[in-house]
Amino acid sequence: MIIDTIQNAHKYFSVHPLFAKAFEYIQQTDLANAADGKSDIAEGLKAIISNAPGKTKETSLQKFECHNKNIDIQLCIKGVETIGWKPREKCVTPKGEYNDEKDVLFYDDAPDMYFQLTDGQFAIFFPEDVHAPMIGEGEIKKLVIKVKI
Repeated sequence: MIIDTIQNAHKYFSVHPLFAKAFEYIQQTDLANAADGKSDIAEGLKAIISNAPGKTKETSLQKFECHNKNIDIQLCIKGVETIGWKPREKCVTPKGEYNDEKDVLFYDDAPDMYFQLTDGQFAIFFPEDVHAPMIGEGEIKKLVIKVKI
């Protein structure tokens, strides 16, 4: 997992061949005024913009998730978002089977830690990062970029 501010995004371009293009999309898009929805950025990159009320920890943990085929770049556009995290190798209680079509596996474990993102901060979740996003109060506007591995 990586946590940083958008001003430092260039430091991570070498981590994955599509990261430069993903962060270029972030820099060139008026995210504050962007409408909710999904769009394809390029081959292997999908953007999901949402503006929704924050969830309780309990509600978010019902979908304590990780992915096998995608990396998530989650950027907080507006608001304060708390995210739970735990390394996948420490999770012991899968909640159902891996859904190949949706590329998601849920766990019934508790996070090892919680951290907050606010305007212009992002987290990158790799397949080994189990995460519970959208915890908070008030509206949270965020962008999730799905990066194909």
